[in-house]
Amino acid sequence: MSKYWNKTINETTPYVAGEQPKAGEKVIKLNTNENPFPPSPAVAKAIAEFDASQLRLYPDTNATPIVNAISEVENVKPSQVFVGNGSDEVLALCFQTFFEKACDTDLPVLTPEFSYSFYPVYEEFYRIRPKKIPLREDFRLDPSDYKGVPNCGIAIANPNAPTSRAISLDDIAAICSANPDSVVLIDEAYAYFEENYETAVSLLPRFPNLCVVRTTSKSYSLAGIRIGYAIASEELIEGLLRARDSFNSYPIDRLAQAIGAAAISDTEYHAKCREELIKVRKYTADELKSLGFEMPESSANFLFAKPPVCISAETLYKNLRAKGILVRYFSTPGINDRLRISIGTKDEMEEFIRNVREEIANVKNS
Repeated sequence: MSKYWNKTINETTPYVAGEQPKAGEKVIKLNTNENPFPPSPAVAKAIAEFDASQLRLYPDTNATPIVNAISEVENVKPSQVFVGNGSDEVLALCFQTFFEKACDTDLPVLTPEFSYSFYPVYEEFYRIRPKKIPLREDFRLDPSDYKGVPNCGIAIANPNAPTSRAISLDDIAAICSANPDSVVLIDEAYAYFEENYETAVSLLPRFPNLCVVRTTSKSYSLAGIRIGYAIASEELIEGLLRARDSFNSYPIDRLAQAIGAAAISDTEYHAKCREELIKVRKYTADELKSLGFEMPESSANFLFAKPPVCISAETLYKNLRAKGILVRYFSTPGINDRLRISIGTKDEMEEFIRNVREEIANVKNS
């Protein structure tokens, strides 16, 4: 609290990011859902060929190289694409652009009970009234729960974080149909990791109230460069552009634009890394299940795993941390019996499983 801060800053609880290791600290980092594989070789080529003298000039406001790459890959018009400094910025602008009217109407934004922990921060920051929609016992989202509930907007991560579960295109269509006067925000940060991947972008011709948000941090291995984007109707994109230009007209620098366009255009490498990660995820899930863990079927690049009764999630998290293995533990009631485990390389996951097996054996032998 500070007398120099305004009311919103004093009352907002900021987002807490996953632990980042200190410089030189050797860890197996499975706590922030980064991609274990390097970016496309096209990225290194784009960096090597970049003309540093161009940095004296402001960048292209609309990040046209990235917009054009997305347009071609997703088969949408460039005017249907908005690019921001990471999907967190894009999501924040979506909440501000589409949902802040809740201040006037007092209608809530609907989000799943357990979902991306930045959503409550946006709600606090923009003074939006939240309404949490409970998930089923198996963490499944039921689209019928979003029908007939007055709201000024809906935000759903698909696949959901931290639960790892996804809903179908039919489910998304049902939610959009039931809420024609509200923007339905589908956050597809992890969508490429679903085995039979189907993006909600294909629904855009039917639903002008649908906005799909993506990131290059996960499947494109660009968490360190900060590029996110939205794909939606031209009407919704125009609103995001108006919000951006009232805040920061140059969110994506010239080098990032070259890098982002190169990565998104290399669809072959993207698919190869995706397939390998899905294989390692299956290996990890099978090994954990053999040790007594329970978890929903994952459609993301992480597992949401409940340890066997002999050891609590918090204890296992702390013991692994002491050994230099970082996973994510949430103390939130209802999910504090589970760990979110990012999928690393095969070698990293083998080392992780070895240490988990050792921890369980120590408990049983004590």
